[in-house]
Amino acid sequence: MSHLLDYISANAQRFESELMELLAIPSISTEPENAPDVRRCAEWLSSHLTAIGLQNVKVFPTKGHPIVYADWLDAGADKPTILFYGHYDVQPVDPLNLWTNPPFEPTVRDGKVFARGATDDKGQVFLHVKCLEAWLATHGSLPVNVKLLIEGEEEIGSANLEGFLEEHKQMLACDSVVISDTSMYRKGQPSIVYGLRGLCYMEVHVQGPNRDLHSGSFGGAVQNPLNALAHIIAKLKDENGRIQIPGFYDDVIELTAEDHTQFAALDFDEGDYKRAVDVDDLGGEPDYTPLERLGARPTLDVNGFIGGFTGTGAKTVLPAKASAKISMRLVANQNTDDIAAKFTDYVQKVAPKGVRVTVENHHGANPVLVPRDGFAVQAAVRALERAFGKTPVFTREGGSIPITLLFSTILNAPTVLMGFGLNSENAHSPDEHFDLENFHLGIKASALFYEELG
Repeated sequence: MSHLLDYISANAQRFESELMELLAIPSISTEPENAPDVRRCAEWLSSHLTAIGLQNVKVFPTKGHPIVYADWLDAGADKPTILFYGHYDVQPVDPLNLWTNPPFEPTVRDGKVFARGATDDKGQVFLHVKCLEAWLATHGSLPVNVKLLIEGEEEIGSANLEGFLEEHKQMLACDSVVISDTSMYRKGQPSIVYGLRGLCYMEVHVQGPNRDLHSGSFGGAVQNPLNALAHIIAKLKDENGRIQIPGFYDDVIELTAEDHTQFAALDFDEGDYKRAVDVDDLGGEPDYTPLERLGARPTLDVNGFIGGFTGTGAKTVLPAKASAKISMRLVANQNTDDIAAKFTDYVQKVAPKGVRVTVENHHGANPVLVPRDGFAVQAAVRALERAFGKTPVFTREGGSIPITLLFSTILNAPTVLMGFGLNSENAHSPDEHFDLENFHLGIKASALFYEELG
């Protein structure tokens, strides 16, 4: 093991340089003009996985962006098989003017690498690749059987991945799945996420008159779609943040006394949290702490309004139509299709007369709650403690990783959510970055994780 860790330390600078190459590829999955870059990123990963000694490396085409697969299965039938899942696609970069350096020109400042995809998820994918390289370079083998599945559509809902899992169920068969696309509780404190919220993303369209109207000639007689939309949205939550959709909370698993105790033990600093986002106070359900609201309670948020005049100056107009994008984060055991139906029914019910309302379901994902006593989770606990010199904590995370539930239902494999990013690293925002100390500790922890599994 000392030889393995020495190799990781000796090659740290090269690992960073190779990470910069990966981060420089603008693999934005949502932009059609970047499709060649997404393909190029898949091929870059394929070449790299081949070069470090992995077997059966292949780029699988899909109806969308390709999936990269590789494996190493010579550990023997008596050793477990681990499937590593990650994604190489990244979010769009807008607003570009808020980046300190161009998003695909990786730049190191204060021990962090700044680039789109640095923490979500290229940096976290690549640290597993480097730990596998270290094993193969120093031992010529791995302590367990390993399969890698790295997709290019996670940021757009993984539309083709479920079909891929079904089609290649035998190829992907495993004893456990490991994902590094979550965050540590704080810097220096390793964490294992055991709960992820689901998602239900809707758009409400309100159509009024057949054209924009002069507010002096028609205001007060014709229903204003923006006013109607504001009325609908005001009906979605009460003053305490309680969602008013009938049946919304029916399937929510309430927190136990033990759950409350575990959240309290995480020592959340509300003052630091408010200062980090520059707000005077926090919102949400008063019967739950901020940390509980973030990870274990469902939410409803307006993500954007569209409609009316928003240019410089004034224009007295009644817009013909308006819309709003609304997301709901779900918790176990809520179901995204059920919530979408309840949301649609309620919006139609509370919509005022004089407008036509349609509701569009963009996409969704069901929530996940992972058992904490599984063999792979416990191996991760031991590995993280050895790498960081500190016992990891168990946390729930407010975001969604839609694929996690599919691994359980299609492959019948439990998941380990062992992330090395930080919530402060601007994932999905300008100046996304990844702490390079965590990158290197992640390589070490992942190497120890595979050893513990073996």
